Amino acid sequence: MTGTQRYDAIVIGSGQAGTPLAKAMAGAGRKTALIEREHVGGTCINEGCTPTKTMVASARAAYLARRGGDYGVRTGAVGVDQARVRERKRAIVGRWRSGGERGLRTAGADLLMGEAAFTGPKTLEVRLSEGGIRALTADLIFINTGARPAKPPVPGLDGVPALNSTTIMELGEVPEHLLIMGGGYIGLEFGQMFRRFGSRVTIVQRGTQLLAREDPDIAEEVAKILREDGVEVLLDAEVRRAGQGAGGRVELTIHSAESAPRTLAGSHLLVAAGRAPNTDRLNLDAAGVRTDRQGNVQVNDRLETTAPGVYALGDVKGGPAFTHISYDDFRIIETNVLRGGRASTKDRLVPYTVFIDPELGRVGLSEQEARTLGRSIRIARMPMAAVARAAEADETRGVMKAVVDAGTGRILGCAILGIAGGELMSMMEIAIMGQLPYTALRDAIFAHPTLAESLNNLFDDYLT
Repeated sequence: MTGTQRYDAIVIGSGQAGTPLAKAMAGAGRKTALIEREHVGGTCINEGCTPTKTMVASARAAYLARRGGDYGVRTGAVGVDQARVRERKRAIVGRWRSGGERGLRTAGADLLMGEAAFTGPKTLEVRLSEGGIRALTADLIFINTGARPAKPPVPGLDGVPALNSTTIMELGEVPEHLLIMGGGYIGLEFGQMFRRFGSRVTIVQRGTQLLAREDPDIAEEVAKILREDGVEVLLDAEVRRAGQGAGGRVELTIHSAESAPRTLAGSHLLVAAGRAPNTDRLNLDAAGVRTDRQGNVQVNDRLETTAPGVYALGDVKGGPAFTHISYDDFRIIETNVLRGGRASTKDRLVPYTVFIDPELGRVGLSEQEARTLGRSIRIARMPMAAVARAAEADETRGVMKAVVDAGTGRILGCAILGIAGGELMSMMEIAIMGQLPYTALRDAIFAHPTLAESLNNLFDDYLT
């Protein structure tokens, strides 16, 4: 190992916060090192948003091809070449990843491929992928190591060939029967996707509804859509044991409050039961960086850890695990560290979209959250079947729902489950950011026939 090399800033992890931060630091004249254990781009580009949405698009193509007759279009038998789906996904990921690497080098940051661990306050040891060890130090260190799929403590689970959200995308053939543990957005996206590819799919959800953070009526609509697509959805079903049966099939023993214990058998198992932060090999104690019981790095509203000069960004700190939140973390650090500002995570809106089809876009307060806070509210709820553009496209599944403050008329939040739900949600988010009353959208002139004009009707005919 060579002597300790000094930098102005060290970024650990090249996710959607770490990569732009390293570029910004280097661009500001700070000598910067970015340490990456596996591949540039983090979860989003390599195992998350980019590959999954690429595959979602392939699944939708299969879905629409099978629906050709609904539109008066004759189609033949529809088949899915899973190896080609995988090839397309890999190609798109590769392009984005290589672009990120070029951008780092152009900005002047040193990219070190290897695994970092703290050896003391503001000092790191990096085990390089090509061999050798380097010691680094800096006054500013930023942790952006992300999270990985978690495996719940189910007896027998370690003894069966289980897939996770990364490995399932490397399948070269369509599973005959895919069992999914978990009814969150990962489980739902993959469940509908592989159903459209041709798999039989069973989703096992421990809770009483899918998507635990959503209002029950929205979750019920989501379950209805999945069941219409042929996905078996089991609610309030706890997996008590996993094992292998005849022919190597995966077996899950489940218990439910409403039925006797039963055993499910499938050809493949996807475990989609949460994620765990990548902190266990960082030796954070040596740096004085505290974590919570789950291993998430503890930070304040300015993303400062318990160690002076050390910050954490993205999924590694817990909270909303979304790319756009990671990127906003970067903007907070850039504002505060490079520009002397006082940006904060307090009261920031957290929009997100669940990329089932139709999409579920959500931002702001749900009805449940608003009532828990004691807010006096009004609810606007309209079926997508009432939207002219949705009817014209024959995409009428879903519902639009908005929460309005009864006193001020301001929009507090919304859930849009429907065609282009994420885009419609973003329109509503802009209204929330501008503190507009619902009447501004009710009375706005939107082009006809667009999905946007549905906001006229939502707040005119369906507000109670």
